[in-house]
Amino acid sequence: MDNFATFVEFIDQWAWIGWLILIAVFLVIEMLTLDFTFLMLSFGSAVGLLTDFVGIPVWVQVLIAAAAAALFILFLRPPLIKRLHRGEDPTKSNIDALIDLRGTALQDVTQISGQVKLSNGDTWTARTATSVPIPQGSAVAVTAISGATATVRPVND
Repeated sequence: MDNFATFVEFIDQWAWIGWLILIAVFLVIEMLTLDFTFLMLSFGSAVGLLTDFVGIPVWVQVLIAAAAAALFILFLRPPLIKRLHRGEDPTKSNIDALIDLRGTALQDVTQISGQVKLSNGDTWTARTATSVPIPQGSAVAVTAISGATATVRPVND
């Protein structure tokens, strides 16, 4: 029993170092992930460090730090993420920009083969998702891209 009391006293005396280590580890992980979750955990650990300075028992410090981290994740992280992403360009790019793009069938388009010219000037190998072929000269719209092949559907203008 004496060893356990000594252990508890040791933990209680040096808990602040554990909190500092947790803060540092969470900050390093945050620098690698950049999604604010580990930043919120480091804030919770900082609250745990502050409670250690007040002299609260370690088990209560852990509960308060966990509750603070949960509150930070629930209430502080969402506005930070929203603020971070507010200046992003909403313009679609790459394959995303091709979805719903209109074009014209240069050849009959079947489930096996075909060719279309899109409104951006690109010519793509194409196929339909259905068994109904699309005749040459018909208006089409891209529904998906798989490798270098566009899946298209007929468009009735």
